[in-house]
Amino acid sequence: MLAKASSEPVRNRLMLAFAYDCALRREELCALATGDVDPARRLLRVRAETTKTRRERVVPYSAVSGDLYVAYLAERRRLGTLRSQPFLSESTRNRAAPMSKWTWSEVVRKLALRAGVPTLTTHSFRHLCLTDLAGAGWDIEEIASFAGHRSIQSTLLYIHLSARDLSDKFARSMAAIHEERLRQFRGGALRGGAI
Repeated sequence: MLAKASSEPVRNRLMLAFAYDCALRREELCALATGDVDPARRLLRVRAETTKTRRERVVPYSAVSGDLYVAYLAERRRLGTLRSQPFLSESTRNRAAPMSKWTWSEVVRKLALRAGVPTLTTHSFRHLCLTDLAGAGWDIEEIASFAGHRSIQSTLLYIHLSARDLSDKFARSMAAIHEERLRQFRGGALRGGAI
């Protein structure tokens, strides 16, 4: 999918990057205002009125997204002077109009089909980000806050850890305990005592 996305226009690549980096819902992404992006601190403000839970949050985005944002701003200038909406349509039918959530869904659908991942949707990036945060060791409360969830139960629905992820985490977290048990077992066997 990433290989196919690399040939997308910079606007689409930026939207994909923001959707993943900030775990954005389709509506949140398309409702971003230019003032919601803080390039100096690489922070993105998700306004309460654009969220499902009506909870504002401020989330960081990656250096890659920052670079894409700078590149897109240069391209965006040729589309028009509408300053409030960062993502503008490039089509001849509604050139320079704010990009709608339906148009964004269509962009992702076409990309998913070209990449051979027909189940990929605009919401997949949110799931992937939250799962990656869990895999990186973030606490469930931190992930819930990042996602703007009111309930940890909602967050748990998003996290899809593979058996390999769980096995790796188990191995890392249990290594010290297993080492101590093995040391005790070895000590008992060396002393000739019962284990």
